[in-house]
Amino acid sequence: MFVSIREMGAVLRRRWYVIVPAILLSLLAALHLYRSVPVAYQSQSSVALLDSSAAAKLPPAFGNPISNAGGALVVTADVLIRTLSGADAARELHSLGVTDPYTVGFAANTSGPLLTLTVTGTDREKVLEETNLLTGFAGEQLNALQAAAKVQPAYMVQTAPVVLPQTPVPQLKSRYQQVLGVLILGVGGGFVLSFVADALLAARRRRRERATEAAGTPDRAARRRSRGRHVDATALLTGYLALAFFIPSNLTLPGLGGVGTPANVFALLALFWYLATWLAGRIRPAAGTRLPRVAMWLLAVSVLASYIANAGRGSVRKELLGADRGLIALLVWVSLVVLVSAGIQDRARLDVLMRRAVVMGTIVAAVGFYDFFTATNIADSISIPGLTSGVPQITTLDRGAFTRPRSTTAQPLEFGGMLALLLPFAVQQAFDPVRRHLKAWRRWGPVALMGGALPLTVSRTSIIGALIVILVMVPRWKPQRRWTAIGVLAGAVACFKVIIPGLIGTITALFASFLSNSDSSTQARTVKYSAIVPYLDERPLFGRGLGTFIPELYFFTDNQYMLTLAEMGFLGLLALVFLFLTGIHQGGAIRRLAVGESDRELGQAFFASAVVALVVSATFDALSFPMFAGMFFLTIAAGGSYLGFIRRAAPKPRSVEFPCLPAGQHLPSPSPAPPAPVR
Repeated sequence: MFVSIREMGAVLRRRWYVIVPAILLSLLAALHLYRSVPVAYQSQSSVALLDSSAAAKLPPAFGNPISNAGGALVVTADVLIRTLSGADAARELHSLGVTDPYTVGFAANTSGPLLTLTVTGTDREKVLEETNLLTGFAGEQLNALQAAAKVQPAYMVQTAPVVLPQTPVPQLKSRYQQVLGVLILGVGGGFVLSFVADALLAARRRRRERATEAAGTPDRAARRRSRGRHVDATALLTGYLALAFFIPSNLTLPGLGGVGTPANVFALLALFWYLATWLAGRIRPAAGTRLPRVAMWLLAVSVLASYIANAGRGSVRKELLGADRGLIALLVWVSLVVLVSAGIQDRARLDVLMRRAVVMGTIVAAVGFYDFFTATNIADSISIPGLTSGVPQITTLDRGAFTRPRSTTAQPLEFGGMLALLLPFAVQQAFDPVRRHLKAWRRWGPVALMGGALPLTVSRTSIIGALIVILVMVPRWKPQRRWTAIGVLAGAVACFKVIIPGLIGTITALFASFLSNSDSSTQARTVKYSAIVPYLDERPLFGRGLGTFIPELYFFTDNQYMLTLAEMGFLGLLALVFLFLTGIHQGGAIRRLAVGESDRELGQAFFASAVVALVVSATFDALSFPMFAGMFFLTIAAGGSYLGFIRRAAPKPRSVEFPCLPAGQHLPSPSPAPPAPVR
């Protein structure tokens, strides 16, 4: 049983001599940091690459050499960025007087050869001077590169300052983040140490009481019982699901990026709650639920190894911040796995959690229907004070003549992938004999809404996810149910063809272009397979750090396996694949050990969901999206928890040494023999 807020407050009051000094020390450290760390100033300039007058063909009615800047000059800009970011250029700039950190990259929200040059330092005047030097040096380096390639002067690409070096602006945000980090670390450490001290003293008190009872002396101390209502893991996880499903994924706390969603922050607080309960001795992980935590431990080791590798390679500031956000994401994933697999001690409460996940997913799917038929996105109109959009470039996406819905997710791919993860459980709950007393629309409504929303995204990821669910679950059914399902699916396809003309044809054309490699998105992804090789060769084992392969600095991978190779190397890829295989194994084990048909179908649902995650992760960077990642780790942990319940309830096999069944276990009653024929 989890400790209540009243009990947590009582522990902190009893151990005031631990929490109060920790808070005071953190305040003093934060004050010292605020006064000792100098204010950083930042100046920026923007440079455009202009095609040569000999190469630019001016149209008769209008024209400008920069109108041709969307072509091969992007490659030229990329070469210049890599040159300026190299060690040789850094040494030369240092000799010129640019001693403060600087970054060079493509300008945000642009597809042309526009570069942003940034210098950060503590001396305002020096920063401005260094920005001017860097801007001029960029043009000199471009000329030197072209001269080395023996480009004729008439055909040389030129640089033109678009935004002159700006007056340095103080960067107070980073200072406040450091101060806040020290405060959080101090208060969190004091919180944990308070419960550690309370647990140690409680253990010593119990040993003294046992010794007193053994000596025959009556114990007069009466334990107080908390009159507050206990909150269990299912209640906490329900709060997480509500925040994850109903607050758009792109709305985050300022400064935390994509991992700063309210749901993730709530999950981190829930992890502290579980830790306090565990330290107080109120809860212990149940037997048979270790596997998802072991898989999570392997992933955590690979993430920490990549974080250390990133710290030793001289990363730019954006990569360092990305690595920190990667650690926050890891803590969120650990929280979900621990709360579900070790925090839920009652199977009925786990059933409640899975039903709530399906119901909330159904509401998200219904919002997707609204977005599709109104050609809007309802999440764009949601504004919550204190939250900012972590993905400002998100707009309503179209494919063909159709608007691709994303509901409250960050992207249509995340919308389809998340629904494909939950669809097997909606089907299992619809067939569950325990729910047969409910009306048909309550049992089959989630299946219809989730399954019907998948084609509306007009994406290969959604269709592949739906096909995997069908191919994994339908063949295991009895013939009558199987043929009924096939008929329903055929009728659903016909309804889509009539109600939404052109949708089936657009989806078919998507797969046809994919198989013929004539689709632009397919070609772009194929090119990225070879583009990832240099980064993998550079750091093959531990990678560059989780969260550091930022599209602003590199490119979109659209493939979780490629992204994992770049960020965590082969060690991270093995840990990720092991996590997928853990989910598949758990589903198969539940199906094998189950006694009833309902549990066997539950195991098949976990099996299908894990296979969906395994396959669709090759179609987009799945774990970069908070809602999909949250549902994935929650289902992996739920599979481990269900497996533990089923293993503990399974009858123990009889042996020669123990020929009798254990107490409380009985052989299944034999079926009655058929009556003898009457002659």
